[in-house]
Amino acid sequence: MTTAEQTGRRVQEALDSLAGRGQSAVAEDLVRELMAFYGEGLARIVALLPEHALSAVLDDPAAAGLLVLHDLHPEPVAARIERALASLPEHPVRVLGFDPEDGTLRLARSASGGCGCAGTEEAAREAIEGALACHAPEVTMVELARAPQLLQIGTRPPAPAEAR
Repeated sequence: MTTAEQTGRRVQEALDSLAGRGQSAVAEDLVRELMAFYGEGLARIVALLPEHALSAVLDDPAAAGLLVLHDLHPEPVAARIERALASLPEHPVRVLGFDPEDGTLRLARSASGGCGCAGTEEAAREAIEGALACHAPEVTMVELARAPQLLQIGTRPPAPAEAR
């Protein structure tokens, strides 16, 4: 499945290529016209969908990405952040805060979220950023803090037989 982020990069590469040939104004006009046409069609579709069907559309990253791109997503950014994070059950995090001014989302990983290894942390960050790119592109930076490990207190092991 192609994500909105991947498509955006490919479109930008095509526009950059055309700019090098002196065709950037024509290419930008073409993209603008297509975006307006698709946006109008999507707005009509969203208006016609019953709520249960719209909810299913909002769970789909590609569809949600299109709605965000055209400013048609009915949920506020906080709800879209939660929706994105809920789609990643293997990376349990909780939101500490979002700064709309600079786009920074502060998250805390739960203690059960893995071993803390660099590879695991990087994979979690990539998955989180990928989900957020579709549902909440307003998030431009993720600060991921690991929750402190809790001290486990248990019973003392039995004493060796000769010490009794």
